[in-house]
Amino acid sequence: MLEWIQIIEQSPLYLAALVFFGFYPMATAMVWMILGLIYYVRRDWPIQAEKQGDDSAPFVSVLIPAYCEERAIGHALAAWVKVDYPCFEIIAINDGSTDGTVEMIKPFLADPRVRLLDKRCNEGKAMALNDALPMAQGELVVIVDSDALPDPAILRHMTPHFRSARVAAVAGNPRVYNRRTLLSKLQAIEFSSVIGLLRRAQRTWGRVMCVSGVAGMYRKSALLDVGLLTPGMATEDIDLTWRLQRKFYDVRYEPQAIVWMIVPDRLSVWWRQRRRWALGLGQILRRHVGVLGSWKTRRMYPLYVESALSLVWALTFLSVTAFWVFCYSLGHTPRGGSPVPNLWGMLLFTMALMQLACGVLIDRKYEPGIVKDFPVSIIYPAVYWLLLAATSCIYSVSGLVRRPDLNTPTLWRIEHDYDEH
Repeated sequence: MLEWIQIIEQSPLYLAALVFFGFYPMATAMVWMILGLIYYVRRDWPIQAEKQGDDSAPFVSVLIPAYCEERAIGHALAAWVKVDYPCFEIIAINDGSTDGTVEMIKPFLADPRVRLLDKRCNEGKAMALNDALPMAQGELVVIVDSDALPDPAILRHMTPHFRSARVAAVAGNPRVYNRRTLLSKLQAIEFSSVIGLLRRAQRTWGRVMCVSGVAGMYRKSALLDVGLLTPGMATEDIDLTWRLQRKFYDVRYEPQAIVWMIVPDRLSVWWRQRRRWALGLGQILRRHVGVLGSWKTRRMYPLYVESALSLVWALTFLSVTAFWVFCYSLGHTPRGGSPVPNLWGMLLFTMALMQLACGVLIDRKYEPGIVKDFPVSIIYPAVYWLLLAATSCIYSVSGLVRRPDLNTPTLWRIEHDYDEH
């Protein structure tokens, strides 16, 4: 057995895996930090983005799809009716809920700005939104989760972007509301230092990975132009963002458009959520591989290549780790592995913490309390990376090799637990 292990250790494939395993996350962290800081200097630091005044404010339709959200939808509606904006409507969409979701919505119908689309058949989030769009009176449409609590000025910060006719969507800045457990604090760091920093970097090079379903504003005519949302995609928000950009619409990020969200507190619920995200990534890579075959969509290349390489790195991470564990179980110290941190391991760990610190320092402008959660970052590269890699390897590969049935709606998955809040 040791002879076979030594053959593997001397192979070019193993050496290439070691190099990729160690240097890919360091290279991407450096790119994200540089581009994210460029965005910060240009847009975050010097001045506040212009808010939309009352005189020129366009009418906005807020769509809130919900399935079995009786614990959350009332809080969301209570926050949305208090938003500081002169002309908007709220369309609550009940997608065949079997609990008291509709009863929680009904008291808000006394407000003339609030309407209800009560679907009796559960067809999934994409179909719920597609059915509600013809009801929307505004040319600008906000799509939000039913557990999202908006900052009162959110619409005033998002609408000015649409003065440019090329803008089809603006991503908001989701912040974690329930930071009680270690897992939720890790996600708070993740949304600042990975998702937030990455959106800034992507906006700097001109293409954004995703206008998250938590909170995003769209031009209604652009949604109609690309054929609305696609049922059957596990991450319909990413798919919609890519289709808009493949039609050469501009997608932007507005860090001042803050919305507070509930994240999973329990590992089992977190796993179900990330399973869907990972499956969606695989589906996106399969469905949009055509961007690589056209020079016209060359600005999408970095998005696709980085997404594909992140999956390859996850597979490499788990494979190398499993090989090391096997070697140590036989009493053999593997090449490139060490029970104590070595130079390249410390460099990798340090670069990861630098990226996390960079994201936290940038986002503290919008959420000063995020700095207090930074100490949990110490376990992010060691523990959280492993969990993320596991979901990617299992479910992204599944989404990549299996063709999604675009005619079959992807039904809702409950990804939170409100009993604790």
